[in-house]
Amino acid sequence: MFGLFKKKSEVEKLQATYKKLMEEAYKLQSINRSDSDQKYLEADNILKKIEALQAK
Repeated sequence: MFGLFKKKSEVEKLQATYKKLMEEAYKLQSINRSDSDQKYLEADNILKKIEALQAK
């Protein structure tokens, strides 16, 4: 209950975005391969940002 109003850190926000993009890419994989590849590329860029923040 004490964490109810706790704000998310930048890393937590990026991890949520990464997860969402990976799920979208997986769903698009069977429908439209080029859109799926684009989502995977966006997710990879987010992952690099997460790694850079964690390295600090």
